[in-house]
Amino acid sequence: MTAVTGNHQATVRIKDLLLRAYIGIKEEEINNQQDVLINVCLTYDAAAAINENDIRAALNYRTITKQIIGHVDGNRFALLERLTHEVLSIVMEHEAVHWAAVEIDKPHALRYAESVSVRLEAHRDS
Repeated sequence: MTAVTGNHQATVRIKDLLLRAYIGIKEEEINNQQDVLINVCLTYDAAAAINENDIRAALNYRTITKQIIGHVDGNRFALLERLTHEVLSIVMEHEAVHWAAVEIDKPHALRYAESVSVRLEAHRDS
């Protein structure tokens, strides 16, 4: 196999994580769970994972996903902005993550619109 040198910055995407939460400020939103669609994109240095071919050397995105599910599913949030910030904070708690973006959609939040989404990004200072 040909050796590849250089940047081993991996991009991991968690796509379309569909959860239910109480999200909003209107009485109907407070009393009824709604779908939220979560997308996470993150980068980390995957050199050790590539070289060792061992899960212990890789960023465990399953753990991150479980943490997001545990925090969001069935819980209450007034604002989509706050929910997005909290999910981004969960992702950035993992020291291996260099940069992350989280976008959360609230389907059918507006009449005539498929969804409304909020996107936030964070990066770790070197």
